[in-house]
Amino acid sequence: MTAAIFIGCAVVSYLLGSIPTGFLWGKARGIDIRKVGSGNIGATNVMRALGKGPAIIVLLIDAAKGFLPVFLAPRLFPELDRNPLQIVCCVAVIAGHNWTCWLRFRGGKGVATSAGAMLAFLPVPLLCALGAWLVVFAIGRYVSLASICAAIALPIATWFITENQILTIFTGLVGFVAILKHKTNIQRLLAGTENRVGAKKTA
Repeated sequence: MTAAIFIGCAVVSYLLGSIPTGFLWGKARGIDIRKVGSGNIGATNVMRALGKGPAIIVLLIDAAKGFLPVFLAPRLFPELDRNPLQIVCCVAVIAGHNWTCWLRFRGGKGVATSAGAMLAFLPVPLLCALGAWLVVFAIGRYVSLASICAAIALPIATWFITENQILTIFTGLVGFVAILKHKTNIQRLLAGTENRVGAKKTA
């Protein structure tokens, strides 16, 4: 019975995470977001293609996708060990967003969905990572660089706050996946061609 609950939570979390919010929003506006800008289906590319309003909505929905299963699972099944159950939900919902079955297993970078999942699971380390994101973004205006720095800060904050080795390794893996998903952004940052929020586009 316990195994069935874990499997069920993983499947539901994956399917919830796999909803391609940015793609669907663009489709409703007659745009294939995968063929615009960076080609990513996340909020940053939605902002470039459709504006700040749709980007904020996509960001909030993607974060809610991560939050809901991780928050609800331990409350629906209080008899189960909380940490393993939430870890399973976190992994599944982030995987769903990053590799959605509806788009041939190509999805977003998982930053907003990971943040939503961590808000439900490890809120204080997440706030520390968010603080790192805000500082780096305020200085450089690069969303990608801020996200990478937040991914690095998350496991560090987890260790200092919880001193739990398993949770630190887990958040380290979450951060590592987020950094891997930013591979092309890292290449553009090194080449000096990465898009900066607020910068004027040249012809």
